[in-house]
Amino acid sequence: MGRGNGMRAHNSGFCSPSQIVSGANHDGVALLCRRLRKMQPQQPGYGTSRTYLELLADLPWQIASEEHEIDLVAAKERLDSEHYGLSKVKKRIIEYLAVRKLKPDARGPVLCFVGPPGVGKTSLASSIAGALNRRFIRISLGGVKDEADIRGHRRTYIGSMPGRLIDGIKRVGVNNPVMLLDEIDKTGADVRGDPASALLEVLDPEQNKTFNDHYLNVPFDVSKVVFVATANRMQLMPAPLLDRMEVIELPGYTSEEKLRIAMLHLIPRVLEQHGITSEHIDIPEPTVELIIQRYTREAGVRNLSRHLAALARAAAVKVAEKDQSDRHTREMQTEVTQMIDHGGGGLIVEGAEVDMEVEAIGVQRQGSLPLAIKPEPLVVDEAVLEIVLGPPKFDGREAAERVATPGVAVGLVWTEVGGEVLFVESTAMLGKGDLHLTGQLGDVIKESAQIALTWVRARSAELKLPVAEAGSLMKERDIHIHFPAGAVPKDGPSAGVTLVTALVSLFAKRSVRADTAMTGEMTLRGLILPVGGIKDKILAAHRCGIRRVILPERNRKDLQEVPAPILMNMEVSG
Repeated sequence: MGRGNGMRAHNSGFCSPSQIVSGANHDGVALLCRRLRKMQPQQPGYGTSRTYLELLADLPWQIASEEHEIDLVAAKERLDSEHYGLSKVKKRIIEYLAVRKLKPDARGPVLCFVGPPGVGKTSLASSIAGALNRRFIRISLGGVKDEADIRGHRRTYIGSMPGRLIDGIKRVGVNNPVMLLDEIDKTGADVRGDPASALLEVLDPEQNKTFNDHYLNVPFDVSKVVFVATANRMQLMPAPLLDRMEVIELPGYTSEEKLRIAMLHLIPRVLEQHGITSEHIDIPEPTVELIIQRYTREAGVRNLSRHLAALARAAAVKVAEKDQSDRHTREMQTEVTQMIDHGGGGLIVEGAEVDMEVEAIGVQRQGSLPLAIKPEPLVVDEAVLEIVLGPPKFDGREAAERVATPGVAVGLVWTEVGGEVLFVESTAMLGKGDLHLTGQLGDVIKESAQIALTWVRARSAELKLPVAEAGSLMKERDIHIHFPAGAVPKDGPSAGVTLVTALVSLFAKRSVRADTAMTGEMTLRGLILPVGGIKDKILAAHRCGIRRVILPERNRKDLQEVPAPILMNMEVSG
């Protein structure tokens, strides 16, 4: 195929349309080529037509990566070396590669990795490309709200350009790369169209053989592309788009997994990035555990990597200052040696008595400063952590102090950044029986609060609440429920049980156990319904020092996904 070499000079040697667009309907391209031959460079439309034809010539219509036979053993070793844990995810990737090995032309599913930030979604896609021996390209879809970003702009518009998919294929130079659609849940619809709907054609194996970019206006076969997507929340994606992908959930890491990842991967990478080695800084395992427990509470390891980088920068400053001091000392020694060799350079006064000592050449005087001093490593302990990272951000007393007051309960919720511990605060005051809710809440959680208050009021006598006898619970008191971290949006039904517990604690004037957290949706009849994200929620409770968790009975089956060492240190009841 010609790569447009004949288009370098005006009116000479244009490649034929059949060379540019192999196997496609190229009548329009042929007409444009003939028209361009008759045009002068200064004529209107010459530049846009030339740019369009150069794009057609540069696209890899028949160029593909040479695929070798897939080595499943090597692929498994690569996954294990680059990613710690994630056994279920690795198993599914190996199954995917095994099918590709047996049937290379099979139309495999579009894998969509869903999980909190920093758990390795993007690097997993890169590992798949390495195992398939294909080129890898990442297309960021975060914040894309224009359908033209996917399908391209029509050439009638000024400044038109192809969509991100065609542009990415052009840059990578082959028609069968592994293409990562990153942050696919962050697309949004507006008056310019819906990018998620435009992706339906791309991800449908029955349609993507003839993907039609508006700028290209010629069908392009993207069926050979291996698409992999990543997202933080699948609830934000349209159902038809989800139907075209196989969702693989990546849970958060346990503290032990984070420790192993830091020692095996993060610390060596951070030291290399900052130009230092283990001879300059020593970060022992107990120190990494302190960073995990007191400075980071996250599902992934992104913040942990940032804190390790801060320690590496502190060591880099020490090494650079030491190197500069040693260089200055060596320069002074060189100057003194030269002065002695040249008779003191005129600095010795005539007639002065000088004591001289003759030493063998190459023998260093005892106690003199050596020319090279081996640097002492910066040993990072708790004191160094407070100097570099500041005082600890978290401690185990937080939950105990906040739950000491009646009317406060601890809940467990799932967010796009993993599991989180949610405090629910309630108070009562004289009023007309109204319910006030604050904390930037969604409609679902507001309804859960109303259901919880109605259930408590309806069963106040059964619960033997002190205020039930005078009837003030229903008529004479306003209830205010607040969800702290007011700047963070909150929604979902998982806080139903927590809301009921907080209200009963308020009216009974009894505090909830500080080591207990709960989750579950509650109905008006008092039924406890199962919720999702159980593993991430239990890991969040474990990170915060909570050792007792109350779950819906129907969620017990989800406990098999929780690592055994975590469950051994916790009491889970339903």
